[in-house]
Amino acid sequence: MIRSGKNKISSLFCLQNMRRVIFYFIVAVIIMIQIYPIFWVVCSSLKTPDEMTYTAQYALPSSFYLGNFISALTISAIPRYFLNSTIVAVLTLLGIVILGCPVAFVISKVRIKHADALMGFFLFGMMIPIFACLIPMFQIYNALGLRNTYWALVLPQVGFGLPMCIYLYTGFFKFLPDSLLEAAVIDGAGMGTVFWKIVVPMAKNTTMTVLTYNFVFVWNEFTYANTFISSSEMKTLPIGLNDFVGQFGRVDWGSTFAAIVISILPTLVVYFILNKNIIEGMAAGAVKS
Repeated sequence: MIRSGKNKISSLFCLQNMRRVIFYFIVAVIIMIQIYPIFWVVCSSLKTPDEMTYTAQYALPSSFYLGNFISALTISAIPRYFLNSTIVAVLTLLGIVILGCPVAFVISKVRIKHADALMGFFLFGMMIPIFACLIPMFQIYNALGLRNTYWALVLPQVGFGLPMCIYLYTGFFKFLPDSLLEAAVIDGAGMGTVFWKIVVPMAKNTTMTVLTYNFVFVWNEFTYANTFISSSEMKTLPIGLNDFVGQFGRVDWGSTFAAIVISILPTLVVYFILNKNIIEGMAAGAVKS
C-alpha cells in the first residue's frame, strides 16, 4: 500500500513536470515567433552590401555597419516621412483622448437618459469595416479639398479610434467611487473642476493605455495614407518605404531594412517606456466590462 501510494505521487509529480515543460516550451516558441522577425531585420540592417549578397540570410553581421542607415536617411525623404507620421500621430491621439475621455465620463457618471443606448452607438462603430467607408470619405475629402493634408489622415483615425477609447475609459470610470465625486461637489467644486482636477489625474494609467494602444495603429497605418495621400511631401513612413523599390522592382535591401528599423523604433520605445502604466491601467479596470 505504501509503495503504491509512492508510485501515484511520483507519477503525479512527473505529470505536473511534463505539463510545466510543455507550457514553457509553447511560451518559448511564441516568444521566438514574435521576436525573431525584429531581430532578423535589425541584423540585416547592420550587414554590408557584400554580406547581404554572399552570406546566408540568417547569418549575423560581422561588424556594426551603419552605412545602410546613412543611405536610408540620404537617398530617401525618410526624415520628412518621419515628421509627417509624428504630426499625424500627435494630432490623432490628442483628438481621441480629448473627445473620448469626457464622453466616457458623461456616460458613466452623469445621470443622462439613454446612456446605455449612447454607449451602444459608439461601440457599434467598432464593427464598421474601414474599407466600407473609403469611397465615401474619398469623395467627401476631395470635395472639401482635404486630400493631401494631415486632416485626411487624422479625422478618420480619430473617428475609428473613439469607440475603443470610450470603452476603455468607461471601464475605469465605472469603478470610480461616486462618493469621491460627490464630496468634491459638496465642497463647492463644479463639474468641470471635478473632471479636470480629480477624474483626469486619476485616469492617468488608463490614458497611457489608450495612447499606447492607438499609437501603434496610427503609426503603422497604411490604408488611409495610401488612399488619401498622393503628394510626396505628405507621405507617412509606411508609404515612404516604397521609395526603396527601384526600377524593375530592384530593391536596396540594406537601406530598406535600415528604414524599417527606423520606422519601428518609436513603437518599441513607447511600449517599453509606458509598459508599467499600461499594466496598471488594465488592472485598474481599463478593460473590465
